[in-house]
Amino acid sequence: MSNKTSSHAYGIVLIAVIVGAAVGIGYYQMYYIPEYNSKPHVDPRILNPGQITKIDIVKGSSNQDQQQNFVPKKIQVQLGVDNLVMWTNQDDVGHYVTPDKPHKDSYSGQFGSEVIMPGKKYTFLFTQEANIPYYCKVHPWMKGEIDIVHGALTS
Repeated sequence: MSNKTSSHAYGIVLIAVIVGAAVGIGYYQMYYIPEYNSKPHVDPRILNPGQITKIDIVKGSSNQDQQQNFVPKKIQVQLGVDNLVMWTNQDDVGHYVTPDKPHKDSYSGQFGSEVIMPGKKYTFLFTQEANIPYYCKVHPWMKGEIDIVHGALTS
């Protein structure tokens, strides 16, 4: 008769499998899932609108007496149609596009520009409905407003 002996190797292999599974699950939860969910899933028509909405910062906007600065001052854009907005500085000095209160788009992030130097542009892709009054933080009399509405293409 032969005696059966147990081996510690089976226990070590079992522990190795459990540790490996725990490391794999931890990696999946800590790195893969947050990266996958970091940006919301947005309709491709909203991410690639057919038109660009253009707003000019006109020459002389830094003059407080000038009525025209952001042209147009108030504008409505539609998601999926013209929700990519571009501000172009045609003035001789730098300007900002700063929301009256902080606005964070779930896809594009924080709205608001750094200094837009003469001849340069600031572009922002809006992906959510909102009404955003804004101004230039170095020339606070410069005011504008953008109203982002649901577009017919995204219904």
